Order: sequence, then C-alpha cells, then structure tokens
Amino acid sequence: MNQQRRIEIMDTTLRDGEQTSGVSFLPSEKLQIAKLLLEELRVDRIEVASARVSDGELEGVQKITHWAAEKGYLDRVEVLGFVDTPASVNWLIQAGAKVMNLLTKGSLNHLTHQLKKTQEQHFADIAKSIAHAQENGIDVNIYLEDWSNGMRNSPDYTLDLIEFLSKQPVKRIMLPDTLGLLSPEETKDYFIKITEKYPSVHFDFHAHNDYDLSVANVMEAILHGASGIHTTINGLGERAGNAPLESVIAVIKDFTSLQIGVQEQKIYRVSKLVEQFSGQHIPANKPVVGENVFTQTAGIHADGDNKKNLYFNDLLPERFGRERKYALGKTSGKANILKNLEELGISLEKDELTKVTQRIIELGDKKERVTTEDLPYIISDVLQNNSIEKNIHIEGYHMTHSKGLKPTVQLRMKVYGKTYDESATGDGQYDSFMRALRKIYKSLKKELPKLIDYHVSIPPGGKTDAFVETVITWDYGKIFKTKGLDPDQTVAAMMATEKMLNIVESFNQNPTQEESKFYGNEYRAVAG
Repeated sequence: MNQQRRIEIMDTTLRDGEQTSGVSFLPSEKLQIAKLLLEELRVDRIEVASARVSDGELEGVQKITHWAAEKGYLDRVEVLGFVDTPASVNWLIQAGAKVMNLLTKGSLNHLTHQLKKTQEQHFADIAKSIAHAQENGIDVNIYLEDWSNGMRNSPDYTLDLIEFLSKQPVKRIMLPDTLGLLSPEETKDYFIKITEKYPSVHFDFHAHNDYDLSVANVMEAILHGASGIHTTINGLGERAGNAPLESVIAVIKDFTSLQIGVQEQKIYRVSKLVEQFSGQHIPANKPVVGENVFTQTAGIHADGDNKKNLYFNDLLPERFGRERKYALGKTSGKANILKNLEELGISLEKDELTKVTQRIIELGDKKERVTTEDLPYIISDVLQNNSIEKNIHIEGYHMTHSKGLKPTVQLRMKVYGKTYDESATGDGQYDSFMRALRKIYKSLKKELPKLIDYHVSIPPGGKTDAFVETVITWDYGKIFKTKGLDPDQTVAAMMATEKMLNIVESFNQNPTQEESKFYGNEYRAVAG
C-alpha cells in the first residue's frame, strides 16, 4: 500500500455530530463552526445537515452555502439526502448546496425490514436519484448505511451494491460502521477485499465508537485502502459518538506516512468552541483535547522533565495549540511546584518552598483541588504566617442545624493566650458564628470590620469531596479580602474570618506599616 497517499478528512460534526442527544446548533453557530472547519482546521469537506429536517436546518445550510460560494468552497459542503426523488434534490437546490451524500441501504437486513423492497427495486431507485441530482447540477456521494453489518451477515448483497455503484456516476462510496460493531481485524479484512477488487474507486470510512474502537478501526481502514475518513469534533455523535477528529489526526500523523491537510495546531481552539456551542462537556482525560491530558501529576515526572524530558512522548501539547502543565497535589512534590512557580514568575527561598509544598500536600490529603490559580494565595498564606504573629485562633466550635430550628454555634476563641467561650443563634451557621464572635469582641471592647461581600465557589464537576473556596470582603477604613479553603463552606468562611482578625490586630498595633503590608498583599494574593 502506498504510504504517501493523501487521505481526505470529511468532518460531519454539523450533521452526524448534531445527532448527539441534546445537541442542536443554531444556524449562526453552524456557520461559525463551518468557517472554522474549512478555514482554520482546513478539513477537506464538511457534512452540514440532513435534507428535509426543518426550516431551521434549511436556514443553517443556506447561511453556510452562501458564505462557501463567496469563498469558493461550495464543492466542499455536503448534505445528506435520501432515495426519495425528487424531494431531497429539491431541498438541496433550495438550500444552495451542490453535493448530496445519498443514503442507501448497505445491508440486506435494512433493505428487507426498513424499506421492504427487493434488491432490484432499491438499485433502480438509487439510479433514478443519482440521475435526477446530476440533471440539476448536484454531485453525488453514496452512503451504504449499515455497511459493516452487511459485510458480516449479507456480504453477497452488500458486494452487489458496491459493484452496481462502481458503475454509477458517483464521486465517492462511503462505508459506515453504523452500529459501531467492527473489530480492527474485520475492518482490515473488509477493506482489503473491497479495495483490491475496486482499486480506482474512492472509498470513505465512517466509524462509530460503541466499543471504543473507532480510532483503531480508522487506522486499519486507511492502511488498507480507504481514501477518506469521516470524523466529528470531540467525537460527537449518537450513542458513543463518532471517530474524534483530534485523535484521528494525531494517529495518522504519528503512525503513518499518509498525507493530510488538517492544521492540528488549531484543533484545541475549535474543540473548545464546539464544546461551548454543543453544551457537551469534554471529559478531562479525553486524548488531545481533555483538560488533564497534558498535565503531569506525579512529582517524579516533573523532575524527569526538568532533567531530560523523560516523560514526554510525541503528543507534544504545542502541536495542538496547548501547553504542558504540572498539577499540584499530594503527589506533586517540589518539582511540580517549581514548574508552576516558573510559569508565574515567582522564586522562593528553600525553606519557603518546603513550607508551600507541605501546605499543598495537606490540601491534597483532604482531596482538595489545588490549581495554579490557588498557588499565589497559598504562597501568600505561608509567607504571612511566617511573618505575622498569630495572636488570635479559633480553638474549637460546635455547630447545630435542625429543620424548623435556627442554627446554633458554640465557639471557643484564644486571644493572646486567653480562652473565651460564647454561643449564639442566627439565621445560618456562619451568622451564628459571627454573633458569637461579636459577643467575645464586645467583652474585649474590640471592633470588628464590616462584612461587605461574601463569595463562595467550588471546582467544576459537582464532586461532593471538592473543597469550598470562600472569599470575604471587609471594610475597616480600607477594603481588603480574606480567603478560606475547606471541604465545609462554613468552616472555610471561619478560616477567612480568623485570618481577618489577625490582619486587623496587626494593623491596629502598627497602622502605617501594616496597612501597606496587609491591605495590599492580601488583596493581591486573592486576586493573583
């Protein structure tokens, strides 16, 4: 097999990808995705719709074909049509399209039980549809729906259909694994059988991912005669989806000498836009485009990368418009933290780095999510704890929350070594805590700042063991913020409050020096 062949990439995100449960692109979204596919990614062809679906579908195709005609791309825009002369052809004419992908029955099972026609009747209807399309200036490619099942269970019929189509005026014969049932070995065998008999025919392969074998099957198809591959961005498609463009491109580039025109450095940008438009979240571990796939977690990996890129492979993130990251957590170690500090332009002393590492390990042990964005706060927290004498501590607390009753907090505070106990009831657990704290501060004749904003966030994904980040904004003559991290929202707020108490106490002792030190640095730590 000639390894220098060029493989066409036909992306069907806008047609087959839209069959993903819950996905429906607006006409304007379809146009934007079409532009990115053809101009940014530079795929060879796009399939943008099925004929006769809806007025919205018609509007979307019209937007795309109008733009494509101006750009000279109209022959690269394709629409799925049906053996229903003249309905589909008339729809394409109204939509301004020039290429129809005609859906025929590639298995005897579909022919018999869905169409309820004979082989001869179906072939005659196909010929009629092709002729009518040509009469109206429309090129035709042919889908053999359920082709893989046909090759397994009714090969005589399926091969007869290919023989018939090889003599028709069609540009491509497209072979779908409609039910995603093929193994790589079967894909290889079927393509060898077909392409050896019809070496001059252009065959496309359309893979589905029900057994997670779509990319492996694509590999076998292109190595054994397929001239084109159908993909979707992020593997969108019904059931388990279609062959994902991002993985298919990486496999062709890294494991074959076959030629493709797709610009892989644009893949991630297009992937994220399709994620936004489709509402289908990309799994964090999805190859090439997942959030975590270029993130090293183990500290030994970061250390190896520092020394001689020991944990790199050919899937370099820069190829796809991305960059390598080093996760922060209980297994990260100093090497990962150093990588993140370099990214932020921060340099720490050896003892400071040790303390920051220990704090991150503590968070990781609690299953808390530590990100690069958290690092400035953690550093600020560690450094300030070294430089500030913590005279005020929350020594203990007991919180109750019952249906029909107001929450109650019993609080024990240590202020300059002396212990104070108070309890209070409020409208919520944190309100109860603050009421108890005010009682203690009133007895000490100390003033508390005014709380002016309270913001809570959790990491995306809705995990029940995620930590809660609470940022509280205070007014004490000047505005400043404190931040707490804990799996419990109220405890996180209490941690932020304890930090506030020590900042205010230090400020009261030395207003000129501490105002700059805390109001400035504390705010930057939260915002940075």
